[in-house]
Amino acid sequence: MFDLPLPIHPSAFARGVPPYFPSDDADHTHPFSLTLSRRAPADLMLGRAAPLVLARFATLSDAMQGAIDHAEGIAPDTAPKLLAILDRDERLVLAGAASNHAVAWCHPVTSAVEARDVVSDASQLRAQAGRAAAWGEPDLAQRLRHRADLLDGRLVDPLWRAFAARALQVAA
Repeated sequence: MFDLPLPIHPSAFARGVPPYFPSDDADHTHPFSLTLSRRAPADLMLGRAAPLVLARFATLSDAMQGAIDHAEGIAPDTAPKLLAILDRDERLVLAGAASNHAVAWCHPVTSAVEARDVVSDASQLRAQAGRAAAWGEPDLAQRLRHRADLLDGRLVDPLWRAFAARALQVAA
């Protein structure tokens, strides 16, 4: 599943051009999918809030490298995008914010108690975002929602918590 050590693959594409992930040709038997969160109001209203699958990978290290390759194609002035790696049962394995040619991985919670605290904190941030939006502060509301999404990225499925934490240690 996880190949040690994490290989560093050279980037084969020009800066500023996102890599091409062939989604139609993807092998659906691969257990890990790299997804992009879709939280735009239009997507929510149209019922397309499910994450967009960018690519599928055979190993977690390949999926992490795919996320880094995707981040290299993001323009430096673009807002961070939340990427998530899901297993074949759509359980969260790892998440991170991709921007400025890098991925800042969210460290998984270590216990149910910590998970409850993270959920509470994310809920409070979303409530603050709602109030900020009502007060006419859309930029603040967006930043607060993004911070809440990053906290949610720590809510790795209990099955994957230790494995994801070890993967981040090896990748560092």
